[in-house]
Amino acid sequence: MALYMPPQVDPGTAAADVAERVRASVVEVRSGRAGAGAGTIWARDGIVVTNHHVVPWDQAEIALVDGRRLVGSVVARDPQNDLAIVKVDALGLPAASIGDARRLRAGELVMAFGHPFGLRGAVTIGIVSTALSAADGQIRELIRADVWLGPGNSGGPLVEARGRVVGINAMVAGGMALAVPSHVVERLLGQAARMAA
Repeated sequence: MALYMPPQVDPGTAAADVAERVRASVVEVRSGRAGAGAGTIWARDGIVVTNHHVVPWDQAEIALVDGRRLVGSVVARDPQNDLAIVKVDALGLPAASIGDARRLRAGELVMAFGHPFGLRGAVTIGIVSTALSAADGQIRELIRADVWLGPGNSGGPLVEARGRVVGINAMVAGGMALAVPSHVVERLLGQAARMAA
């Protein structure tokens, strides 16, 4: 009787496949005189999540991976968690798959996306150092990971191995990348929806 041998998965190819899929939901964000940052298409109806510090003004230009440039309005902010929600007038956008950062464990593989130094759609890979922790004694939660971030990564997604967004890249501290967890983003989106109702 022949033994069943499961197909072998090349980790490098698997990561490249995830990266290719995620890149479609990563946008470039420009607002006022601030440099370009990144953003994550959170919902197909034009919801883009980025960092508060990326959009100092109430409007932002959103550049999609297909070359379209849309003007969006900031509809919600959370300065404490460095988050902003931008709404663009578009439907059927390639939204990211959203995961739950509360299920992350130290040691898990993660990838950070963005446009560091103008390099569109760049990706770096590393592992989670601390799944959720307070930042410098503050209340807010952050994911700490050893992925490399540079200017232009802010607002881009941090994804787990299956390509689900678990955080929004925010800053670097002590050599570690810090990302705002996905459930904190969902909380802000819920608050914004209640205010708009």
